[in-house]
Amino acid sequence: MRMIISFAALFLSVALLQLSSGGVGPLDALTGLELGFTQSQVGFLGSAHFVGFFIGCWWAPRLMGSVGHSRAFATFTAMGAIGLAAHIIVVDPLAWAFFRIGSGICVAGCYTVIEAWLQAKVTNETRGRAIATYRMADTGASFVAQFMIGALASVETYIAYNILTILCCASLLPLTLTRVPQPQTPSATRLRPALAWACSPLAVAAVLVAALSSASFRMVGPIYGQEVGLTANQIGSFLAAFVAGGAIAQYPVGWLADKYDRRWVMIWLSVAAVLACSFTVLTAGQGTATILTASFLFGLTTFPIYSVATAHAHDFATSDQRVELSAALMFFFAVGAIAAPYSTSALIGLYGPEALFYFISVGHVILVIFGLSRMRVRKAPEERTRYIYAPRTSFSIGRLLGRSRDR
Repeated sequence: MRMIISFAALFLSVALLQLSSGGVGPLDALTGLELGFTQSQVGFLGSAHFVGFFIGCWWAPRLMGSVGHSRAFATFTAMGAIGLAAHIIVVDPLAWAFFRIGSGICVAGCYTVIEAWLQAKVTNETRGRAIATYRMADTGASFVAQFMIGALASVETYIAYNILTILCCASLLPLTLTRVPQPQTPSATRLRPALAWACSPLAVAAVLVAALSSASFRMVGPIYGQEVGLTANQIGSFLAAFVAGGAIAQYPVGWLADKYDRRWVMIWLSVAAVLACSFTVLTAGQGTATILTASFLFGLTTFPIYSVATAHAHDFATSDQRVELSAALMFFFAVGAIAAPYSTSALIGLYGPEALFYFISVGHVILVIFGLSRMRVRKAPEERTRYIYAPRTSFSIGRLLGRSRDR
């Protein structure tokens, strides 16, 4: 309990930030379509967010080194708040894409600061509890944010974006008012994408497919929901079911990944993901409850793939490579997430809403084939790291996870 109290300001900032950032993507999609944006333009907004996310991951450690943790957090929060508030001033898809880059920088930058702060304060005895509480705050707020969508979509546009702006600004207060002294600024993580490929080509492929699944669903899912007849409130539940499925899957999938060959776990998760996509397409017109069940199953089968892939890659890494490997895998996730929303939204415009899940299914089929081929090239390692849930938050997440992977 003492540990939770000491980190309360950080966890509260995480929750408020997630409430703000978790709602802007779906709100942009619903509002943009109502204002006459094309489906491709709405998807482009999602891609712009991940462009900003990539910039923020790279820039945040450098800015912390120049101005410190609190000022860096304030800078990134201001960029996010400006991007949110500016939506109601200029109604143009290109302008909104620029604003979403600012929001993406805000998310990555703020998470980098918070994770660096946590890493500096945790000890080996408190690391597990700190990470678990951090994950609960982040995932819980993300879940609640999806239910906010219906309420936000039902009010005037300027009110909806003002509420998100207020939440973004509010995330400043706990961290900037805390009496906990700022830690020493860690050095910027060296970004070496080739390291991830050298450790495990299969993990790189799986991370790309995980990005394809997650980014497409979260950024383009509202378009799909609207196309199949869901209301704004139901779209919020549709996205929340995905988050719930992903959260629930972590423990059983982690148990399987520690007990069996992780390549088989990834392969069977992808097979299950293809089945979940097929179920989603086939049941699109069979009622809200069925659609929500399909979303839950989709999250259950696709969300854990990133964590299994990172665990598999770390099986082939040395202890001094772990931080850089985590950053390299996040790099590939960001690349996939940038490309996915625009591509899937364009396909929906051409071939209908089911194209979202056809495209995701193709990615998982390729992963199954590649996984089977890699199993013929290299045997599973005799000694493996411990499976842990790997958040997709910043390039510096590897520092926070620290020795958690080592048995």
